[in-house]
Amino acid sequence: GLLNEDGELNQIKTFDDGSFQLLISAFNYYKKKTIWIKDYMADGTLVHNYALIPDENKSLIFGRSIKTMNNMQIVAGVYGNRLGEYSRGLFIATIDPNNIQQLRYYNYGDLKNFFNYMKAKRTNRIKERIERRKIKGKKIKFNYRFLVHELVQYNDQYLLLGEAFYPQYKSISSSSGFFIPSSIGSSVVRGNQIFEGYRYTHAVIIGFNKDGKLIWDNSFEINDIKTFTLEQYVKLEVKPEKIVLLYLYDNEIRTKIIQGDKVLEGKSVDPIKTLHENDIIAKDNKETRKLDYWYNNYFYAYGVQNIISPSQNNSARRRVFFVNKVSYR
Repeated sequence: GLLNEDGELNQIKTFDDGSFQLLISAFNYYKKKTIWIKDYMADGTLVHNYALIPDENKSLIFGRSIKTMNNMQIVAGVYGNRLGEYSRGLFIATIDPNNIQQLRYYNYGDLKNFFNYMKAKRTNRIKERIERRKIKGKKIKFNYRFLVHELVQYNDQYLLLGEAFYPQYKSISSSSGFFIPSSIGSSVVRGNQIFEGYRYTHAVIIGFNKDGKLIWDNSFEINDIKTFTLEQYVKLEVKPEKIVLLYLYDNEIRTKIIQGDKVLEGKSVDPIKTLHENDIIAKDNKETRKLDYWYNNYFYAYGVQNIISPSQNNSARRRVFFVNKVSYR
């Protein structure tokens, strides 16, 4: 009974006094997609209900929210054009206690390190094209599917973390004998193509101040993850002097260490430890393995492994469920 109009739930935020807040992506009275903010008391009584007001020819697609110590509200996420499904960049909205809003927009082309997941030559070509368009006064347009995951406070800044992805399809021919059941929806089959999963390209992290002004940005290449479910892979651990970005893939933890827009340590790989030192983990990408937050500065890696013991015949394997406690030092 909390929502009467059509929309997509972006976030549920709970507070110590039992009150909670919903962020909902829906159309406003002018038929523009935006973010609605709904505040409720602990008993479900609606206290505030208002929408962010996007600029002309812009829509707000998805967002995350955080409240500051002085009762300011910050909502950050992705924006696109008025009717498009792709995002064009990131937005940061600040709302004061009187509900006065200020929105700032950052096109993907305005970010210093957004395209660093590509090979160096291609990255340089894109940056040169951006500069040429700026000199000529032309608009910069990049379309991305982008997931916004986290909005957290860090020292005197705020961090926004998200991941870019795209759906991957495989072409099929009518002569291949492939049969498509009528129960498969259009999201799985498109013409003569079949959906193979979502391919992640990179994670992006930005730092901005309490007024929503961008201070720095950085990125983390993801060139190995393909999945049928959209979820957060890259996690972050914040330390006073650095930020650690990490994710788990194929029994290995991939890590990158940054300080603002600087890279302190490039992509490194650490294997998941097994119970016995000489155990060998069979390469099997079909098994489920994930990394998630636990408590304090600890993570836990968990999933299924096929273990080969060198002391036995290589054809003899055991299948185990593992849980590893992980911390960065």
